[in-house]
Amino acid sequence: ELMTGYTMLRNGGVGNGGQPWMLRWSSRIRLTWLSFTLFIILVFFPLIAHYYLTTIDDADDAGKRIFGPRTGNELCEVKHVQDLCRIRESVSEELLQLEAKRQELNSEIAKLNLKIEACKKSIENAKQDLLQLKNVISQTEHSYKELMAQNQPKLSLPIRLLPDKDDATFPLPKSNRNCRLHNCFDYSRCPLTSGFPVYVYNSDDYPFGSSLDPLIKQAFEVTVRTNVYVTENANIACVYIILVGEMQEPVMPKPTELEQQLHSLPYWRTDGHNHLIINLSRKSETQNFIYNISTGRAMIAQSTFYDVQYRPGFDIVVSPLVHAMSEPNFLEIPPQVPVKRKYLFSFQGEKIESLRSSLQEVRSFEEEIEGNAPADYDDRIITTLKAVQDSKLDFVLVEFTCKNQPKASLPTEWALCGERDDRLELLKLSTFALIITPGDTHLVISSGCAMRLFEALEVGAIPVVLGEQVQLPYNDVIRWNEAALIIPKPRITEVHFLLRSISDNDLLVMRRQGRFLWETYFSTSDNVFSTVLAIIRTRIQIPAAPIREETAVEIPHRSGKAAGTDPNMADNGDLDLGPVETEPPYASPKYLRNFTLTAMDIYRNWNSAPGPFHLFPYTPFDPVLPSEAKFLGSGTGFRPIGGGAGGSGKEFQAALGGNVPREQFTVVMLTYEREEVLMNSLERLNGLPYLNKVVVVWNSPKLPSEDLLWPDIGVPIMVVRTEKNSLNNRFLPWDEIETEAILSIDDDAHLRHDEIMFGFRVWREARDRIVGFPGRYHAWDIPHQSWLYNSNYSCELSMVLTGAAFFHKYYAYLYSYVMPQAIRDMVDEYINCEDIAMNFLVSHLTRKPPIKVTSRWTFRCPGCPQALSHDDSHFHERHKCINFFVKVYGYMPLLYTQFRVDSVLFKTRLPHDKTKCFKFI
Repeated sequence: ELMTGYTMLRNGGVGNGGQPWMLRWSSRIRLTWLSFTLFIILVFFPLIAHYYLTTIDDADDAGKRIFGPRTGNELCEVKHVQDLCRIRESVSEELLQLEAKRQELNSEIAKLNLKIEACKKSIENAKQDLLQLKNVISQTEHSYKELMAQNQPKLSLPIRLLPDKDDATFPLPKSNRNCRLHNCFDYSRCPLTSGFPVYVYNSDDYPFGSSLDPLIKQAFEVTVRTNVYVTENANIACVYIILVGEMQEPVMPKPTELEQQLHSLPYWRTDGHNHLIINLSRKSETQNFIYNISTGRAMIAQSTFYDVQYRPGFDIVVSPLVHAMSEPNFLEIPPQVPVKRKYLFSFQGEKIESLRSSLQEVRSFEEEIEGNAPADYDDRIITTLKAVQDSKLDFVLVEFTCKNQPKASLPTEWALCGERDDRLELLKLSTFALIITPGDTHLVISSGCAMRLFEALEVGAIPVVLGEQVQLPYNDVIRWNEAALIIPKPRITEVHFLLRSISDNDLLVMRRQGRFLWETYFSTSDNVFSTVLAIIRTRIQIPAAPIREETAVEIPHRSGKAAGTDPNMADNGDLDLGPVETEPPYASPKYLRNFTLTAMDIYRNWNSAPGPFHLFPYTPFDPVLPSEAKFLGSGTGFRPIGGGAGGSGKEFQAALGGNVPREQFTVVMLTYEREEVLMNSLERLNGLPYLNKVVVVWNSPKLPSEDLLWPDIGVPIMVVRTEKNSLNNRFLPWDEIETEAILSIDDDAHLRHDEIMFGFRVWREARDRIVGFPGRYHAWDIPHQSWLYNSNYSCELSMVLTGAAFFHKYYAYLYSYVMPQAIRDMVDEYINCEDIAMNFLVSHLTRKPPIKVTSRWTFRCPGCPQALSHDDSHFHERHKCINFFVKVYGYMPLLYTQFRVDSVLFKTRLPHDKTKCFKFI
């Protein structure tokens, strides 16, 4: 029964019905017990263990510490723990070192931060100091200018004085023959600032105008219309001009009628003061019809004067107007070389009326000196010259009887024989041309003598004037002894000896000077009229009008592109280029001797004479040229002294040198539709010292691209538009060029900054010459008897290409306005040779060769498009140009030189097969 009950109980109840409940109850009991047991183990046991451990570790007896930390030696007694201990010690040391470094770096960072803050404060203080210094400098400059203005009076124009409408009367001289400027000229009508206004009467408004030679009248009218001094306002005029000759014989008015017509001129004012009567002669037989006319105080300009009529320093002896309406043909003018010609001298003429048969009573030299009977020296001259011709010592041609009817002439004057062309052909074969003055010593000059002088100068025959009493054209202002021989008639027996004794060099100099005088003052109506006005203007000391400059029409363009730095441009060696900071644009000082020039060196002025410009013999840098006074820069005066810094080494290199402490140059660059090449060339100028501005001469009718961005090189870039495509535009005197120095450079020229600066320094020591880089020379072709242009490497040169050269702006005026137009026309025809023309001009002016700097022989940039010089016809055209220019000038003006200027910092580079040139340092 017990077993049965126990079984029942285990099965969950009594009987079968209680077994599930019992099983559920027992499961719950087991889970509850298990949970309680785990709680005791996991919670109370760790607490008890922790308590126990902490309690026993606090015991005083060290030996009873069961769980306390042990010493390292005790732990390391275990063999496998030793390695771990060593690793721990190494890591600990490294950690300590890193910590020390970290602390050290933090300390350095803190110090640097302090320094940064200090630098920032220093920068702010420096900015404040710099601002203060700028203010001080500005104030100092202002004070300096004020002091300079106080201590140096400024040269300024005086107030212009206008003449009164009715001139004040002043006493008449005892006779009209005593007229001089001080008693017959009213200076009040010609203030210094008046500009020398000239009023020209219209001859057609008066009866005598119908009697004038049509060619002379037409040529005179054309000249008047283009003259800068002519004004239409007679009330402000300084001088009044009336043309009265040459008159045609059949319709010539009577002297009394002409005198009445002159006295009735609107501004004659009773005595004709400040009037100029011009009587031009186109033929040798022009008569002196003014001789019997009362001209009052009016000045007379003509080719024939008697001594009782001529008033020195008041009247003017003019040359005949042969080329009235035509320009001289340079191709027909013979060359100036060879010096010796077929005939030593020649003379053709016939004396219509001898001295003894003349109605005029004159006295011979012997009568005046010794009181002997009158004698005609012309007979002695004839006998002597015939004896020279018969001696056969030299080829001489003298003819005292004309083959045809001689030209009409004045009494005792030697009449011309034959036609003009025949006379010129004989003079072309003559080294000297004899001019025998009239036997009547009262006849100081005649149209016949003036015509002989004109023809001799035209073809290069040196005039030999027999008779020192003669008054040659413009004789009071031209030194005729530099172009002609003036010999007294008593020395006729010594003439042959004298002519044979003159050296070839002196002959060439005299012939060249004669050619210059003829071209400048005789050849055209414009030259004659301009010379007459210049003589009067200089006599009354009024400065010339300023020379015309070409107005630069700028092409709008966009700039702002940052200019890059070419490494080739930066390679300057040890050469100091100049100031560290580029100076702002600084123009050359203007010419300041406008008024004092006319009062000083008067005779020297007229040695090269009164024309617009002077091609020989003085250089443009002597203060002798009144007409360019307004544009010629300070090369002639008012230069501060002491431009160089002296010393040696770096100080010497940094000094610009010369007598001008401040000076800049202008780059003139000619281009034609090569925008990329042009932009590269402009960028290469970035940072170039002493550069004032760049003038780009745009030679193409097609304007630059609108989207083209021009580089910013630190100085202004002026793009100038031209009227036509011409290489002559390279040398136009643009008004935008404000410096004396011009660097003419091609758009594909590749020059380093140090080379440009060296060339500029050399030019400043030789301002009257072309200073450049590529040298060329001319050579004589013996088989073809002509000149050749040569560009081969050589130690000798006679030209410097202006594609990379310095020259004075003065030559731009001469090239554009004075040089014969035929040369510029040929440059336009071939689109070539403008550089040769400039070298011809400068060598002709200075009689000096150009200066080549450095050993560079070419300057083209690599990779640039092909230039005009690469054309096959380029050299053939240049051969033709040289020979044509020689014909125009009459001789070869180019001079050879072996001189070259090198810096000690340059090295000579020549091909291995060429001999090394002499180098002058």
